[in-house]
Amino acid sequence: MDLTDLKSALDGYQDAAESAVDQLNARLDALECSGERPGFATHLGLGEGEYKAAFFHDFIMKGDTAPLKALEAKALTSAGGADGSYAVPTMIDTDIETQVRALSPIRQIARVKTVDTSDYKRLVSRGNAASGWVGETDARTETATPNLEEVAIVPGELYANAAATQRALDDMQFDAEAWLTEEVAEEFAAQEGAAFIAGDGVNKPSGFLAGTTSVDADGARAFGTIQHLATGVDGGWPASDASDVLIDLVHSLNPRYRAGAKFVMNAATLADIRKFKDADGNFLWRPGLMDGQADTLLGYPVVEAADMPDIGSNSLSVAFGNFERGYTIVERMGTRVLRDPYSNKPYVNFYATRRVGGAVVNDAAI
Repeated sequence: MDLTDLKSALDGYQDAAESAVDQLNARLDALECSGERPGFATHLGLGEGEYKAAFFHDFIMKGDTAPLKALEAKALTSAGGADGSYAVPTMIDTDIETQVRALSPIRQIARVKTVDTSDYKRLVSRGNAASGWVGETDARTETATPNLEEVAIVPGELYANAAATQRALDDMQFDAEAWLTEEVAEEFAAQEGAAFIAGDGVNKPSGFLAGTTSVDADGARAFGTIQHLATGVDGGWPASDASDVLIDLVHSLNPRYRAGAKFVMNAATLADIRKFKDADGNFLWRPGLMDGQADTLLGYPVVEAADMPDIGSNSLSVAFGNFERGYTIVERMGTRVLRDPYSNKPYVNFYATRRVGGAVVNDAAI
């Protein structure tokens, strides 16, 4: 086993371990949100049923914070922020997270890490450590020191500013829980979708198309630089055998990352590519055979992302890669809501915030 294979095996082991931890955390979150029985503790140390009732019936609907403050005093903890905001109940926060994931295409395919700290750091090996074969009792020569790069992802504050009239809030038929969840989730998903692709990294995620790209192969590019492949035609596809460009794109990706790789493009680009045929006249694009199954292109799933660039001069319109290995999304658990009945009368604004970041952690995987 050479160093490349060893590194791949270690990366695979690390990914599997992190995935198992993420799944365990998700199961624990689901268990925390599965009931509203008395004494049911949330991450705030408060009864979930009591807190949810005080949050929606009193704080959201009426602007009355006294019940929430009473619960805080009872639990000897604080759910309120210095700005007058309050944490969304755990089960509602989980519903928001679920809807954001369903609406945000990159979140569905990238790795998502929940952190309790202000940032997330990961060491990435660039290789260059020697390796070889030895017998059981043979002496081991000292190997070279591998090149390590640190990736630091600092979450920025993502906000949504939903509004409703006081008359609607006073209406007994108004479902504040469903309204808040849907409004906030849609706004969060829209902002995330753009940032994960092209965000500049300033108080927001650094998108995978935001950095520099190069035609150089793996190992010849600076760390963090993603490889690109030109179509050979300015702002378009070759007049003949356009599908060959996509085949070259697939095979420019290291084989270790092709398992789990996906195409990412917007609807207009997909409409172009769906017309591509092979030499026998068969379409390269294949619809999913069952409900919920992804459409495929050259055997790989296709993810439609509205924020990917249209086809044009020097555009990066088609991405291909293993995004779970190549891009990491970091978020701090918890959505907070600030109720503002004064700034936009007769509307009551609900300023919801959460902290989210993202960055490329492996430029060879995309």
